[in-house]
Amino acid sequence: MIHVENVSKTFTLHNQHGAVIEVVSRANLDVHSGECVALTGVSGSGKSTLMRMIFGNYLAASGQITVDGVRIVGASPREIIALRRHRLGYVSQFLRVVPRVSTLDVVSEPLLRVGTSEVEAHGGAKDLLARLRIPEPLWSLSPLTFSGGEQQRVNIARGFAHHYPVLLVDEPTASLDGTNRDTVLTLIEEAKARGAAILGIFHDADARARVCDREIDVSGFKTP
Repeated sequence: MIHVENVSKTFTLHNQHGAVIEVVSRANLDVHSGECVALTGVSGSGKSTLMRMIFGNYLAASGQITVDGVRIVGASPREIIALRRHRLGYVSQFLRVVPRVSTLDVVSEPLLRVGTSEVEAHGGAKDLLARLRIPEPLWSLSPLTFSGGEQQRVNIARGFAHHYPVLLVDEPTASLDGTNRDTVLTLIEEAKARGAAILGIFHDADARARVCDREIDVSGFKTP
């Protein structure tokens, strides 16, 4: 479901006399249906950069990335948007939403975009918000007014609302209490059981041990 072949990425620092920084070099990995693979490595080793290239936010300098049959390198914006709408989800560390949109609508949005009825979408969103212990009186409010932990749980609810065949998760259990951490890991296990291919960053070693089938150290994706 995810195929990364000989992928490299550099950044040019124009305000630093054009210095070129190599972030990833010759990355190769595969993620199959029904498995969760963890990207590991020290801070700054390129884990998030590799995830963003797979999601299509960063353009690879070389190599090829394929997600569920779609070639990301060279894909048109329309192809990337369609892939993200139907096939590829991304749970980032930070909640980015339009101000004044209610929490219920934020979580329902991925379902509405694929044609789910409003009643069904809201029902699914309510179930996830309840599982993640967001109090019902908050559902009509913008999540931008919430605490950091509540915003993170809203972000997770939105990421799991639609059953994406491919899912990228970036530190999904960071800063969560034990009970909500367990709920998030259960959501990942349920997605795996449905056949989702999951690629994630988990600094929590116990979380990795519970849900991940393999680990890939991205520190090896560097020029010697």
